Amino acid sequence: MKRAVLVFVLAAMVVILTALWFFSKTNEITTGNILNLGVILLVVGFAVFIGYKRLTSAKRGEPAEDELSKKVMLRTSSLSYYISLYLWFVIMYFSDKLKLETHTILGAGILGMAVTFAICWIYFNFRGVRNE
Repeated sequence: MKRAVLVFVLAAMVVILTALWFFSKTNEITTGNILNLGVILLVVGFAVFIGYKRLTSAKRGEPAEDELSKKVMLRTSSLSYYISLYLWFVIMYFSDKLKLETHTILGAGILGMAVTFAICWIYFNFRGVRNE
C-alpha cells in the first residue's frame, strides 16, 4: 500500500518539476520541448496507471505480486531489453549524422527505453502470457 502511494507522490513531483521547467523557459516553445513534455507525461501516466492498479489491488486484499504479474514483468523486461539493444544500435548509427550533443542522445535513448518498456508492458498485460 505504501508503494502505491509513493508512486503517486513521485508522479506529482515529476509533473510539478516538469511544469516549472516548461513554463520557466523565456524563449518560444519548440517542437523538441513539446516532444519532451509528451514523453515525460506518457511515462508519468504509465506510473500513475500502475500505482492505481496496485492501490485498488491492495484495497481488495490481493497480494502485491502474484505469479501472473511476475511472469508479465519477466516477459516485459526481457522483450523490452531486446528491443532496447536494437534501439541503441540505431541511435549509434544515426548519432554521427545528426550532430547532436551527447547528453541529448543519451536522454533520447533512455526515454526510448522507457517508452519501449511501457509499450511491451501494455502488450503483455492486455494480451496475456502463454503457458510454456
